[in-house]
Amino acid sequence: MTSQRQEHRMSATLSSEESAALEAIDRNAVAQLLLDLLAIPSVTGTAAESEMQHHLARHLDRLGMDVDLWSVDLPELRTHPDFPGSEAPREEAWGLVGTSADGDDDDGPTIILQGHVDVVPTGDPRQWAGDPFVPRTAGDIVYGRGACDMKAGLVANLAALAALAAIRADGARLRGRVAAHFVVSEEDGGLGAFATLQRGHSGDACIITEPTSGAMVTANAGALTFRIEVPGKATHASTRSAGVSAIDAYLPIHQALARLESRRNIDPDPLMAQSPIPYALSVGLIQAGDWASSVPDSLVAEGRLGVRLGEEPAAAMAEFEACVAEACQGDPWLREHPAVVTWPGGRFASGRLAAGHPLAGSVRAAHADAVGGAALREHGAPYGSDLRLYAAAGIPTLQFGPGDVRLAHSPQEQVSVSEIVAVARTLVLSVLRTVGTR
Repeated sequence: MTSQRQEHRMSATLSSEESAALEAIDRNAVAQLLLDLLAIPSVTGTAAESEMQHHLARHLDRLGMDVDLWSVDLPELRTHPDFPGSEAPREEAWGLVGTSADGDDDDGPTIILQGHVDVVPTGDPRQWAGDPFVPRTAGDIVYGRGACDMKAGLVANLAALAALAAIRADGARLRGRVAAHFVVSEEDGGLGAFATLQRGHSGDACIITEPTSGAMVTANAGALTFRIEVPGKATHASTRSAGVSAIDAYLPIHQALARLESRRNIDPDPLMAQSPIPYALSVGLIQAGDWASSVPDSLVAEGRLGVRLGEEPAAAMAEFEACVAEACQGDPWLREHPAVVTWPGGRFASGRLAAGHPLAGSVRAAHADAVGGAALREHGAPYGSDLRLYAAAGIPTLQFGPGDVRLAHSPQEQVSVSEIVAVARTLVLSVLRTVGTR
C-alpha cells in the first residue's frame, strides 16, 4: 500500500487530467478483460490469432479510436529484403492499429502502446493444473497460457486507453496522439510488427508492454535460429565399425559451440550484465537416424544463437559458420563430409534505446508518480523482441510491462492483476506527458 507521504507527493505532482485518468482505471474491468483474452487460444499462426485481432479491433472501436484492421499480404511481405523471418506455418495474418483522433492537427507527438497477441503452444498438458486456455484465479493471481506473455500487457494498454477515453469524454483533449499497435507473430520473428511499420504506421516514441519483471528494458539482444545437418555413414548396428554415426560426428561440433558461447559472452555490454549468459547459444532440437538397429547416417541439430548488442546478424552468422567449419576441419570424417549450416525461422537483430533518451526518464518519473516505491531499474534483455524493429525504424522504444518473464512459455504462467493496474497507471501518465493536453 502506498504510504501517506507517497500519496501526498503523488497528488501534488499530478495535473487534474492526470488525476482523473488514474481514477478512471477500473481494476475489476482489468481482471475481466484479462480472463476474456486468455480464453482465446491465439497460438502463433492459428485461426485464433486472427480471431484475437478482430476481437481487439471491436474493443478499440468502442473506445472511439480510428481503427485500421487489414489483411497482410504475406507473399509480398516475404519478398521484402528486410523480412524478419518466421517459423510457424500460417495462411493469413492481420494487422491492427488504433489511433486517437484528438491530434488530427498534428500539433503534438504520437506515442505508441504496442503488444503482440500471439502465444506459444502449451506443451505437455499434463504439466498444467488445468486447461491452459481456461484461465483460473487464486486471489490476485491469474493463471493461463499467455497470462504473462503477453496478454497482461495488452490489457494494460487497453486499460490505459480506456482511461484516456474517459477523460476525453469529460472534455480533455490530447495535443498529440496515442496509437495502439497490436501485432501477430512476435513469437516467431515479428512479421506482424514489420507489416505494421511497412504499412506506414509510425510514432515519436513506443512502449512495448512485454513482461519486464518490475524493471524497464531499454535494450534487447538478438536471436537467430540455426540448423546444422551432419552426415554419417549407415550400416547395421552389429557392424557399426563399418559405418560412421552422425551422432558421434556431431559431438566435436557441439563442443566447439560451447566454446563459441563462452567467447561471445566475454565482457558484455553493461546493460546485459545482470544476465548469467547474455548471449546464449542453445541447441534445442536434435534428430538422428531412422531405425534403432542402424548406425544413423544423418543428424539435424537446431537451436538459437544470441546476437550481441550492436552486432549485425550477418556477423554473428559468419562467426557461427566459421566455428562449425573449424570443427569439421579438425575431424577426419567431417573434413571430407562437412556439416551444413542454414538459417531457417525468425531473425531477431538486437536493438536499444539511445542512452539518455528522454523516454526512459519519462517512464521512470511516471511510474514514481503513479505507483510510488523504488525507482525503476533499467537493464537489457537477453531475448529478441519487436523492440529492434521499431528502433530500426527510427522510433525510440523501450519495454515496460506486467509479469515475470521467467514464467513466460511455462506451465506455471501467471500474472498479478495488481501489477497490470500499476503498469496501466504508469502508461497513462507516460502518454499524457508525452503528447500533452490542451
